[in-house]
Amino acid sequence: MQPLTVIGGGLAGCEAAWQAAKCGVEVDLFEMRPLRSGPAHKSAALAELVCSNSLRGAALENAVGLLKEELARLGSLIVSSARETAVPAGGALAVDRERFSALIEARISSEPRIRLRREEVTAIPLDRPAIVACGPLPSEEFLASLDAIVGKRLHYYDAASPIVAADSLDESPMYRKSRYDKGSGDDYLNIPLDRDEYARLIADLRALPRHPVKEFEEARYFEGCLPIEEMADRGDDVLRFGPLKPVGLRDPRTGKTPHAVVQLRKENRAGSAYNLVGFQTRLTWPAQREAFGRLPGLQNAEWLRLGVMHRNTFIDSPRLLDAQLKLRGTEALYFAGQITGAEGYVEAAACGAMTGIHAARAMLGVPPVEFPTASAFGAVVAHLQNRDTHDFQPSNVTWSTFPGVTKKPYRRELAERALAAIESLAAETLFSPAGY
Repeated sequence: MQPLTVIGGGLAGCEAAWQAAKCGVEVDLFEMRPLRSGPAHKSAALAELVCSNSLRGAALENAVGLLKEELARLGSLIVSSARETAVPAGGALAVDRERFSALIEARISSEPRIRLRREEVTAIPLDRPAIVACGPLPSEEFLASLDAIVGKRLHYYDAASPIVAADSLDESPMYRKSRYDKGSGDDYLNIPLDRDEYARLIADLRALPRHPVKEFEEARYFEGCLPIEEMADRGDDVLRFGPLKPVGLRDPRTGKTPHAVVQLRKENRAGSAYNLVGFQTRLTWPAQREAFGRLPGLQNAEWLRLGVMHRNTFIDSPRLLDAQLKLRGTEALYFAGQITGAEGYVEAAACGAMTGIHAARAMLGVPPVEFPTASAFGAVVAHLQNRDTHDFQPSNVTWSTFPGVTKKPYRRELAERALAAIESLAAETLFSPAGY
């Protein structure tokens, strides 16, 4: 039996390869780096986190928290590696991104059924089972091949936050605290802003120069990850009710809640670097140094990475993919990750897990599995299968795509039912095709 081809060594591709190998098939995992790098990548590491180092909320009452736990019940490579390389982040799961990628690469390299091939794939294979997990930033040659198969592709713009060296911070105007004292209670550094400081930041964000969007491209953003200057453009108080909201962050030195708060989250376990939470931006680099260097405590900041913006590409999944995320009209061509419009690290991993299992079982000639509708896996698929929308857009997993009543008082119970269903699915020889 020929191996399964997985294109892309990101979160989706690594998870797909891992799950397929667990099912008993050989996998060729292709990654073009370091031979060729995309515009947002900084290294050749597998599963590189190019934006935030956070995998978002961990609580089961949170849809993405449930998705992480469902993945964990299936032996997820991504979730287990994230938990082993976690850094303090209150109620979220954040990781030391370098240790996270290194651990995943070590595990992929030690799995005997996976062959890591550092080669560029420039054309989508139609003559063998394959999973396209190229991420949202494939090469132009690969995009040309994609266009030939699926027709018009869609795009939006995404941006990454700046990272600052911890030893360059002046912590005297800051205080340590997690929102509502979650986690250890002091996982974040907080910069309180009074009304004047906040107004100056808004004015800077509106006035300072930005990287231009190309004339032939429309500036469409993912609503869940808007550039900070775009939020400032939408109104004076948008940031105060968004990433700079002070709720749950009362300053212990004054006993008062600031007008706004800039949060800094650890980038690694050593705490040697912090990222500015929610400060994804397309301001020019000199503009970033000017605007963010005026924030209290950042006057002498050493910027390890300044914010960047990049174009993300995705396909019209509801009209192109079936419920197994296989391209309609093909024998065995699957799509996984952000290229499908499943937005977010965890959602990408979930797509990878599902397609890895689906592809492997099809190759082995065993019956397909159906992921429960009333689960976070099912919610991811529901978004990608929603043919009622005429303007398909990327989305994180949310309770809105779960069936039935999903109001807050019922979410814990719904989560427990979903996990029971996933465990039942796993028990039905999900990873042991020899049982058939």
